[in-house]
This record gives sequence, C-alpha cells and structure tokens, in this order.
Amino acid sequence: QVHLVESGGGLVQAGGSLRLSCRASGFTFSGYSMAWYRQIPGGERDLVAFIVDSNDNTVYDESVKGRFTISRDDTENAIFLQMNTLKPEDTAVYYCNANRRIHPLLPWGQGTRVTVAS
Repeated sequence: QVHLVESGGGLVQAGGSLRLSCRASGFTFSGYSMAWYRQIPGGERDLVAFIVDSNDNTVYDESVKGRFTISRDDTENAIFLQMNTLKPEDTAVYYCNANRRIHPLLPWGQGTRVTVAS
C-alpha cells in the first residue's frame, strides 16, 4: 500500500526558512520522478518543484526559483524541500507525490501546513 507522509511545516516569519520532508513507501521509489505541490484554501494543488532522478535533475515553478531546493535520498525513500527567503504568498499546505507530468498520481498524504507571517 502506498504511503506518503509529509512533515516539517510550521509558522515562520517572512524571510525565514523551513525544510520539508516526505517519506514514501509501498512503491518503487527510485523509479519515480517526485514532486512537491502546494494548495491554498479554495485553490488547486499546484506543482512547485520536481526532481527527475538521483542525478538531481530538477525543475521549479518560477514563483519559487532561486529560493526553494528540492532533493531526494533514494536510500531513505524520501524527498525534501528546502525553502528559504519565505514570503507570505508561500503560505499553503504542501504535499509530495509523483511528478504528474510523467507518472499517474499516487494516493495523497495528509500534507504539511506552512504559514508565513508578514
């Protein structure tokens, strides 16, 4: 059974940093391009960044480019999102999942909430 468990969210002041983690199980993690998504209330789940493979081929949404860094550790079946210089508009619930540009989506986890205070 597929499980995605996100953690690391919280309340932070604008300009601060957070590091999100996602632990995966129940599928062949190393074979998947993985991604982080975020959703604001009433909004859609938007793709923030994805990582293709362990060679660190990455792609970012323009809104986070230069501030966020996605990484993965295939030995831990995990991906991470280092978020620096956070802005109030980064406030959202963050989810990890397969990169929907390449793979069918997996069952969603509970997400982790990030709140950036101005």
